[in-house]
Amino acid sequence: MGRILAIDYGSKKSGLAVTDSLKIAAHGLRTVATDELIDFLSSYTLVEEVEEIVIGLPRHADGNLSSNADEILKFGDQLKKLYPNLKITFFDESYSSVEAKKRILESGAKKKKRRDKSLVDKIAAVIILQTYLGHI
Repeated sequence: MGRILAIDYGSKKSGLAVTDSLKIAAHGLRTVATDELIDFLSSYTLVEEVEEIVIGLPRHADGNLSSNADEILKFGDQLKKLYPNLKITFFDESYSSVEAKKRILESGAKKKKRRDKSLVDKIAAVIILQTYLGHI
């Protein structure tokens, strides 16, 4: 059984999360420079069986796509061409970064850790994946 990998895509850095092989729980994987994301995914999928990639697609409160949605959709199309055997899914990620910051604050993390954008990106990917798992 393959894993599901989620991406909180950003213009500079992207947070990644992955399920266990039974697809029960989501775990933070890492944060990767977005320009290195394709290389990371190529390496990761050689070592781990991934059957689906979920990409967070941000929307405004009114439901319309946010300004960076075109970039994210293009990235998804690129993945579909590179990995024709993988299911590529876009999933609403509205407010995942806000929720990630809230969870980090509630965890009692020190101020320096709360300001770590890489941690926020990784936790946001976990939130996207957990939410997605609740919908499938």
